[in-house]
Amino acid sequence: MTWGGGTGLVGGQVMRDGPLPVILGLERMQAIRAVYPAENVLIAEAGAILASVHMAAQATDRLFPHTLASQGSCRIGGNLATNAGGVNVLRYGNARDLCLGLEAVLADGSIWHGLKRLRKDNTGYDLRNLLIGSEGTLGIITAASLKLSPIPAAEGAALMVVESPAAALRLLALARDRLAEGVSAFELIGRMGLTFLAETLPEVRQPFAEAPEWMVLIDLGLPRGQNPAEALEALFEAGLEAGLVSDGIIAQSDAQRAAFWHIRETIPEANRRIGAISSNDIAVPLGEIPDFIAEAGAALARAGDWRINCFGHLGDGNLHYNVFPPKGRARGDFDNRRAEIKTLVHDLVDAHGGSVSAEHGIGRLKVGDLERYGDATKLAAMRAIKAALDPLGILNPGAVLRA
Repeated sequence: MTWGGGTGLVGGQVMRDGPLPVILGLERMQAIRAVYPAENVLIAEAGAILASVHMAAQATDRLFPHTLASQGSCRIGGNLATNAGGVNVLRYGNARDLCLGLEAVLADGSIWHGLKRLRKDNTGYDLRNLLIGSEGTLGIITAASLKLSPIPAAEGAALMVVESPAAALRLLALARDRLAEGVSAFELIGRMGLTFLAETLPEVRQPFAEAPEWMVLIDLGLPRGQNPAEALEALFEAGLEAGLVSDGIIAQSDAQRAAFWHIRETIPEANRRIGAISSNDIAVPLGEIPDFIAEAGAALARAGDWRINCFGHLGDGNLHYNVFPPKGRARGDFDNRRAEIKTLVHDLVDAHGGSVSAEHGIGRLKVGDLERYGDATKLAAMRAIKAALDPLGILNPGAVLRA
């Protein structure tokens, strides 16, 4: 079993039963092997911490845009092995979209030397994309050739109050029509997330005097000559005229922009302190999100007096839909209902054409979910690939597929 930063959320790096595993740690493989600024390419070993990759890119006036809350401890090999998402997927894509090539060790000990710096390489099966997202079950990633981007010349952010998720989606469409790829992130935040911050982390400054039912965090990265604050002000005025927004705050400094992001990035910690009965990393087609949120809320209301914190990467359809016990009750009081609540949420996700794992992967915790909601033909193909590349089942057994 490969060990990276230990930040995974679905048990891919945890074995609770069976024989003691051989743990292969990559923490000594942290080198940045090369940077090619003119090509927008950086080659890093799998044990490199994501924040270190960011700094190496910035030292050459380039950006590696893969951004996660755990970037100070997660490692690039794990990011690729899980095809991690993050807050910039709307503009730059998942980890898979930011990788040009890999070096990897297969189950028989052979090494694949695939660290190419090519944008086009149509020479047979795409082993790179097969290993990315395989969670260490098909091979062990040891290094990666990564795509860099120019650093945006001007960045800015705003919080805008919207009436509903439907209004938020209309505002997203308006923002992309006006600013195209200038929209780096578009995050949905609900009142319950702000309530949890007030209950558990009161030092985090609330943005509005009264917590809105819904708000969005919009982040821009624009080329030289464009003013993000002016662009956001124009977007707010257009949204106000269209009846999509009712209030807003536009960051006037880098510090204020960072404060907006601090609100978003501390919500998971507030969730942890409250204690969820069911935490769900889901993806739903954008057009289905309003109906899903309404139907899930109604179904859960019929099932109990739960508190729901729905937030996340609205721009790419990835929501973190988390269900909590009534205020004053502990998570442990409802252990006997956790499976019921998870199934209720996941059945609705599936009914709306969504995915029960958007960015965290399958690991061991979601193997049953993959079997329940996955396509049978795809699962059969996955098992055949696993048997071909790892016939002895020695690579992270029990993750993604049952051992």
